[in-house]
Formats: sequence, C-alpha cells, structure tokens
Amino acid sequence: MNLEESIAHLNFADPQVWISLLTLTFLEIVLGVDNIIFISIISDKLPGHQQRMARNIGLGAAMLFRVCLLLMINWIIGLKDPVVTIDWFTDDTGAALALSWKDIILLCGGIFLVGKSTLEIHHKMQHAANPAAETQSTAGVAGKALMLVILQIILVDAIFSLDSILTAVGLVDNVAIMIIAVIISMVIMMIFAGAVARIINRHPTLQMLALSFLVVIGVILVAEGIHQHVSKNIIYSCLAFSLVVELLNINLRKKQEAATKKQSES
Repeated sequence: MNLEESIAHLNFADPQVWISLLTLTFLEIVLGVDNIIFISIISDKLPGHQQRMARNIGLGAAMLFRVCLLLMINWIIGLKDPVVTIDWFTDDTGAALALSWKDIILLCGGIFLVGKSTLEIHHKMQHAANPAAETQSTAGVAGKALMLVILQIILVDAIFSLDSILTAVGLVDNVAIMIIAVIISMVIMMIFAGAVARIINRHPTLQMLALSFLVVIGVILVAEGIHQHVSKNIIYSCLAFSLVVELLNINLRKKQEAATKKQSES
C-alpha cells in the first residue's frame, strides 16, 4: 500500500486507528531510548552551546531518515531477502547462515556500536585520571568536532531506524500511521533529550552504565545479524534493574554528602 492509498484508508473515527497509532508511537519511543543515550553521550564532547543543536540535528535527521525509509517500504522489505550464504556457519535452526542486506547492516552497525561504546568507556576513564587533558580536548574540539559528532549520530540513527521500521512493518500495515507515529515520537524525544542528557552527563556512573547498555545493544544487533535469537525482554529487564540500583546509589550518595556537609557546618 503506497502513501496515497494509506491516507485514503486513514479513518480517525475508527478506534483501531488510534490504538495502532498510540501503540506504534510508544514502541518508537522505547526503541529510541538507546538512540537518545548514544546522542547524549556523544554530544557531551561538544561545548555546552553546541550540544542542544547537535541533539536536535541528530534527532531531526533520524526523523527524516525514518520517513524516507517508510516511503520506500517495499525496498526495505526486500532487504530481508538473502544475498550471501556462509556454509561453514549455521544459524540457530542449524541451517547454513544466509545473510540479507538487513543482516549485513545490523552486523556492521552492531560492531560499530560495540567498538564506539568501548572507546568511549576508555576515553571517560582516561580523562577521569587526567582532567586537564579533557579540558584541553574540549577547548580544541569546538569547530570540526560538531560535524563529526553529527555524522556519528546520523550513522547510528540509520542503524536504529532500520530496526525500528522493520518492527513497525510487523505491527501496522498503514504507512501513513507509521509516519505520524515516527514524527510524534521524534518530537517527544527532542523535548526530553536535553533532560536525559543532563541526567546522564551529570553522573559519571550513569554514563558508564549507559555505555555498557550500548555495548549490550551492539551485541544484540550482531546476534540478530547472524540469526541468533536473544531475548530482548531479559536483556532490557536486567538493564532496567541495573538502572534502578544505580539511581538508588546516587540517592544514597546525595544523602551521605548532605549529612557530611551538615556535620561540617555544625
């Protein structure tokens, strides 16, 4: 169904349309959380006045990219057809591994995400030991780094967009509903991306947890690329539990600091 036919069949008086729209919008937001985390961490390298611009450009590019993919939905579905077979490696069904363009993109994207997140963890640890080096690098990065950061954001957007669109295709068959859901979810993420970035970047331990989360997401993408099933529910549940524990630790540290300050003042 093309866009014109989708719009013609769109009936907002039908409750099913609203249910599909709300469900897909919620799903797009949930699937976009890892994207926001990556954008928050990578944009932290920029001077303060450029960070919001980088986040908005990155999320705006993601929205345009997803809308374009939806307009080429037949081509996207065709990416699931096998293009190369690896006889010496079997998938979880025991058959020879047949890779499609979707699998290859997920493989490359997962490897990039694991490598980039690992380098970021190393970068954070290195500069924590030498804060002066971080100050110097931040001062010298303002010009050319903005474009580099935006390019990295767009690259990761493309990877996450493909996975998100293929998931949406399995839930809704109306392209117009998909496009509306993508636009709404991206606007919501733009509104809250700054708050998420401030929270993550204010707490170094949260940064490490977020980067570890991105490493896990990268591993999941690689596993999906080679047709190895990984339960995302278990992974996300463990990560959610880790986040709750870390938030409790942050709250505990604040109370301890407040108690110490109160004792010193008295």
